[in-house]
Amino acid sequence: MKSHTENLNPMTHAAHNRCFGCGPANPGGLQLEFFLAADGTVVCPATISATFDGHPGYLHGGIIATLLDETMSKSVRAMGLTAMTRHMEVDFRRPVPSDTPIRMEGRVVRSEGRKHWAEANILDANGSALARGKGLFIEIQPR
Repeated sequence: MKSHTENLNPMTHAAHNRCFGCGPANPGGLQLEFFLAADGTVVCPATISATFDGHPGYLHGGIIATLLDETMSKSVRAMGLTAMTRHMEVDFRRPVPSDTPIRMEGRVVRSEGRKHWAEANILDANGSALARGKGLFIEIQPR
């Protein structure tokens, strides 16, 4: 997945959103901010607190999976759709440091009806992949 650095447009969220990943109304959450690149790639620059460490100095594997899931989900949302994770695979390539700038990038790679396949990467400051995810998301009707 190519690194995207230019022409990023913010993706907005409702102020009352309590999502653990991106909800501004969840004080215990990650409060991630997502942007949309011109080619449709979803981008999220972030520095995740050591509060979410597993081993000291490195993010817990569940948090890494959450970052990838959230990024893939936002790539489906960028298409104007609401979908939920059906299946997800995570490749933990290198430890992901806490309290250090990282970048998530995601995109939908295929769609068939209500099914949407997405991929995401967590990158370090040099653009090297620290973790990769693939997932299947099923479109739902919003409540």
